[in-house]
Amino acid sequence: MTDAQTMNDAEPIVAPHQRPFDATAFWLYATVVFSWGFSWIALRGQLGVVEPEVSVLWRFVLAGAVMWLWVGARGERMRYSLRTHLFFAGVGVLLFSSNFVLFYYGGKTIPSGLLAVVFSLASIGNLLMAALFLGQPIGRRVGIGGLIGATGIGLLYLPEIMAADFSPAVLTGLALCVLGTLSFCAGNIVSGKLQQRGIALLPTIAWGMTYSVVFLFLVSLLRGHAFIIEPNARYLGSLVFLALISSVVAFAAYIGLLRRIGPARAGYATVIFPIVALSVSTVVEGYTWTPLAALGAAFALAGNLVVLRNPRR
Repeated sequence: MTDAQTMNDAEPIVAPHQRPFDATAFWLYATVVFSWGFSWIALRGQLGVVEPEVSVLWRFVLAGAVMWLWVGARGERMRYSLRTHLFFAGVGVLLFSSNFVLFYYGGKTIPSGLLAVVFSLASIGNLLMAALFLGQPIGRRVGIGGLIGATGIGLLYLPEIMAADFSPAVLTGLALCVLGTLSFCAGNIVSGKLQQRGIALLPTIAWGMTYSVVFLFLVSLLRGHAFIIEPNARYLGSLVFLALISSVVAFAAYIGLLRRIGPARAGYATVIFPIVALSVSTVVEGYTWTPLAALGAAFALAGNLVVLRNPRR
């Protein structure tokens, strides 16, 4: 008997890309956008003394512990076949590990604006990978909306991008961020495969975070990193926020959104949350909006309306 057959609360195999963007999807989407939008401030508190792999490791140790308490309290079934565990490991490595580490390292040498533009292209990457690996048709409207949004993010950060020198170090950082985006998109597809197998949401996240911890521990060990924690309020506060809000809450909402409306539309959150981040920066850091930045935000929001409009049946 398969995992899907024995799962009491598994979601049915459906076509998420055809589901309407209803009130539930709206709240999941808003949760993702605002959780990740505020995480850009918290991420700065992680940079410095502790190596990126180790910081991400601590993040998912804490997040994973919370997830296991959550599934335990709900009485979720947590025993699965070896094949299903391979999918869980794929989610852990691609969505919860490599994605973050590659962006941590890439962000050391490239402007944050260029990083945001690269990650915004996840909306296009999700669309293409969903067609290739999940059999979901490429929606022209979603593709056009994704390009409009990525253009908007480019306009939003254009002065910063134009000021970049594109030295070998910057190009290396850019390549790492591209790989990080591909890792994120691939993780979305593996999660979609688990949905097709009828595996419930919370076990997927709990096991994925568990495998991410194992992977990050081994990578850190092989690279000779010290397993340390920076003992100050800035580092510990940002760690708690990133673990509880940007990981437990945001990923529960995001993977739920993937299952509800499909990777192509859910991926547009990567276009919108940089706007939230800049809005937060306006209050916290005194960021000043220019006409060009406002135009970029308008493009991104317009693309959002195109992508999330309910599909025709």
